[in-house]
Amino acid sequence: MQIEYGRLNGHAIGFMMKEMVRRAIEAIRKERFGFVAHAKESYAGEMNDVLTSADLAAQKVYVKMIREAFPTYGVIAEEDELRVECTDKTFGDFYFTVDPLDGTKAFSRRQSHGVGTMIALVHNDRVIAAYVGDVMTREIYGFRPDSNRVHRISEYDHGIELSADTLRPLREQYALLRGRIESHTPIIRAMLALPQHHGACKDIEITGGSIGISMARLWKGEVGLAVLEPSYETPWDSTPVIGISRKLGYAFLTAGAGDRLEPLEMRLPKAVTHRDAECVVVHERHLPELLDWQQRRGT
Repeated sequence: MQIEYGRLNGHAIGFMMKEMVRRAIEAIRKERFGFVAHAKESYAGEMNDVLTSADLAAQKVYVKMIREAFPTYGVIAEEDELRVECTDKTFGDFYFTVDPLDGTKAFSRRQSHGVGTMIALVHNDRVIAAYVGDVMTREIYGFRPDSNRVHRISEYDHGIELSADTLRPLREQYALLRGRIESHTPIIRAMLALPQHHGACKDIEITGGSIGISMARLWKGEVGLAVLEPSYETPWDSTPVIGISRKLGYAFLTAGAGDRLEPLEMRLPKAVTHRDAECVVVHERHLPELLDWQQRRGT
């Protein structure tokens, strides 16, 4: 006789998702110095991407646990173009997005930073839970269903609530880029200029590797804003980043008509798409400061 265990709640789902991330982190760490790598076609159609045995090992962890614990939920995962539709929509359309190894090139170079793993849970086109794991530090960032708080969990057992650094003005904080400043539009370059050249921030830092780990620097308050070049948006990369950023109160801007900053609508992608616009991610409480900078720049 099958026992009826009652309904899941947000706490139970959160525990299971964090355990998935923990197991994926450990699966990746086991491969650090003895992985197999193959060339992989990039989203642009060139054979300049990488697939490693660590990607496959981590995805195997996620898929096994999702199928065991959430057999009716959908899954969109990076490797093998895995896409499984939700089979029971009585309570809505549920699906997970899985990026088993975020920052594969950084991992293949055996970097000691910029390597992550990510999972998100979507219900009716809204991110209701998301977690980003740092493979090298074993930290996990994220939130469970029905929670208004995002936590930073260290060594799997010590957690603190994350909150944006909105007390320090942007002119005292760094901007984080994931590409060269020359690739950006004039207003973004002006915003990123040094204070003595009437920029909005203290200075810039440039990073690469895992997009999730890069954005965690913003969520932790290490930088005041992040600037993303036009790029490909994928369900596994974009969904957890959008979900956690929104939960923490971050807004998305872009360079609009008339060389002005304007809101950017960030939709949850269900397939690989190209975002043609730049994206500035900044906390909503810093928007008046940016608006004031923009008005002063125009005078």
